[in-house]
Amino acid sequence: MDLPMRVVTGDITQLTVDAIVNAANERLLGGGGVDGAIHRAAGPELLEECRAHGGCPTGEVRVTGGYELPARWVIHTVGPIWKGGGAGEAGLLAACYRRSVEAARELGAATLAFPAISTGVYGYPADAAAQVAVSTVAELLRDAPRPDVIFCCFSDESAAHHRAAMEAL
Repeated sequence: MDLPMRVVTGDITQLTVDAIVNAANERLLGGGGVDGAIHRAAGPELLEECRAHGGCPTGEVRVTGGYELPARWVIHTVGPIWKGGGAGEAGLLAACYRRSVEAARELGAATLAFPAISTGVYGYPADAAAQVAVSTVAELLRDAPRPDVIFCCFSDESAAHHRAAMEAL
């Protein structure tokens, strides 16, 4: 079965999709990496709306508008910090992807783009994170093939891990 998933290398803030996922921190107040890039590209209104949410626990999501982004919505999710693999990281990471797809469906989003959640400063190994991401999203799309999903990777290495995970399905 062909699933509506693909991998691209690029800047998630430039994608024209219905929703993008932000690899946020628990405070939702911006930070480094993709989180900071999304906040900068969306403009100050994003930070204002994020403040109103009062944070987001690891593995959960919060939805905001996209403001100056080409995406209509931003689905903020907080991935786990890597602690060696024995602290439930895989389950928490899978929850990020699952809840993001569920939120996109509730919004009626036809297209959704993910960054490589937790693989930056949170230290999750990129190959293992890609396997969790792709297998979790594939499982959801087998049941209902919406939204179309783009794994938007910042580096060629991350994209290669995602492609390998897709080929292993």
